Amino acid sequence: MSIREEMPVLARHEGEWVGTYTLIDTSGKILDQHESHLSCQFPADGPYPYYQVNRYTWADGKKEEHQFPGTYRDKTLWFDSDRILGKAWEIDDSTVILWFSYKSAPGMYLYEMIQISPDNNHRARTWHWFKDHQIYQRTLIQEKRIK
Repeated sequence: MSIREEMPVLARHEGEWVGTYTLIDTSGKILDQHESHLSCQFPADGPYPYYQVNRYTWADGKKEEHQFPGTYRDKTLWFDSDRILGKAWEIDDSTVILWFSYKSAPGMYLYEMIQISPDNNHRARTWHWFKDHQIYQRTLIQEKRIK
């Protein structure tokens, strides 16, 4: 079976998403905030059944773009890029969980919960950042589909 058939919640994320990332410490103090534009793709051809491009823009003009090719097996989406190592899986009919670590930061990892609305046009995402198994910050993300 294909990724679309075995991960139908993930398949609902296909498209273009814009939103805001807000990074907070454990007391709720805002550490960073920036705008995002994510492209979630399921290419018909090529080496990866999933491909995501994240574009970030800050108010001061700073910009970043990151590519996340994903492989698929056993109802799990796997990431192994120059930047991250991770995996994503579905837990119910509207939720995807993602675990990942940055290769440049040993001892640090994140858990992300991604909720998609029943109409497939809104997402709420939270990242829980851990260092040495202790939470030290969170990222709150609100997004809407633009295409």
